[in-house]
Amino acid sequence: MSSDLLVETHLSTAQYIELDEAHAAHTYHPLPVVLREGAGAWVTDVEGRRYLDCLAGYSALNFGHGHPALLAAAHDQLDRLTLTSRAFHHDLLGAFTAELAALCGMDAVLPMNSGAEAVETALKLARKWGYEVKGVSPDQANIIVARDNFHGRTISIVSFSTDPTAKANFGPFTPGFREVAFGDADQLAQAIDANTVAVLIEPIQGEAGVVIPPDGYLRAVREICTEANVVFMADEIQSGLGRAGTTFACDYENVRPDVYILGKALGGGIMPVSAVVSTWDVMGALHPGEHGSTFGGNPLACAVGRAVVGLLATGEFQQRSAVLGAQLADRLASLVGNGVVGFRSRGLWAGVDIDPAIGTGRQVCEALLRRGVLAKDTHGSTVRLAPTLVVTTGEVDHAIDALAAALTDLAH
Repeated sequence: MSSDLLVETHLSTAQYIELDEAHAAHTYHPLPVVLREGAGAWVTDVEGRRYLDCLAGYSALNFGHGHPALLAAAHDQLDRLTLTSRAFHHDLLGAFTAELAALCGMDAVLPMNSGAEAVETALKLARKWGYEVKGVSPDQANIIVARDNFHGRTISIVSFSTDPTAKANFGPFTPGFREVAFGDADQLAQAIDANTVAVLIEPIQGEAGVVIPPDGYLRAVREICTEANVVFMADEIQSGLGRAGTTFACDYENVRPDVYILGKALGGGIMPVSAVVSTWDVMGALHPGEHGSTFGGNPLACAVGRAVVGLLATGEFQQRSAVLGAQLADRLASLVGNGVVGFRSRGLWAGVDIDPAIGTGRQVCEALLRRGVLAKDTHGSTVRLAPTLVVTTGEVDHAIDALAAALTDLAH
């Protein structure tokens, strides 16, 4: 591609993709669409075509594209102050942390940026708590995780991944983790020993294909951790903040972990905002200089985060997710046996298993793209649907009608 295209403002779809592939690291395999604008549940590409967004930035866009309350908070703060670093106080950190702690029913918030950074923070917190509060011998702490997990892609996190794509050729790996089957409370209990400091799980495994554990599993994890004096850490980066039809996926079993790990929707699709939220009994193990982030808890992030917490405080989005999620499940059930071999859903979140005779998950997503719906495949045969929580009943029907048509397209 000619270098003069670098200064062009309007290229064709093919030219944008060529430019991306020439200079952006090849760590993703995106669908062949180039997006330029978004509003609510819809996005528009550079050719002017509109698409219903059924990925929602992996749940980062729970409140849709350009939610007016979130944009207003960001615009107002941009004119005031964007960054101080935590070397100084600023006027929004206390309010943001107080309001988020209250939403979680916790005491203390450690704000970070990305979801993976929040998970890494939680791992450090659990180890520190284990040594200083539980009394584990130095360098002997272990943390129990679930197989088929996805918590990010840093070295420590992929150290306990069971996904070969995420893990192969990235060693040597960080020690101190034990893997057990997701949903098996008995196996979890047997894996705990005197040096176990934490259990880290996703209440719903998102990247694995929206895998929902058996009823009672989260309650059992809570009871096991309490009895063994182990910190229960729930990674609600994708499942939390309204996505699953409740504020947190743990709410389905009226369970409160010791640590919430939050991200994605916490930044409203505007800022990378994440947080570790806990009680002072756990968070108090960290002291000045032991952890930090230049951008974590910056004024702009806090402004947007406060607006997000405000939207969730009304309960409107949780209710929308629950009601429209029931509609989504009903419509998906009608496709079982017609190109779909099964699905799992909770709130406005579903993993749809495609009949291999029809095609791969990627092929279905490409067919959906042609019909004006954006979705993402995972693990070869599963399509994830995660529309924004501002989607309407008609738009849910539109998405499933498009999926049915896409399956028909591939079958013929």
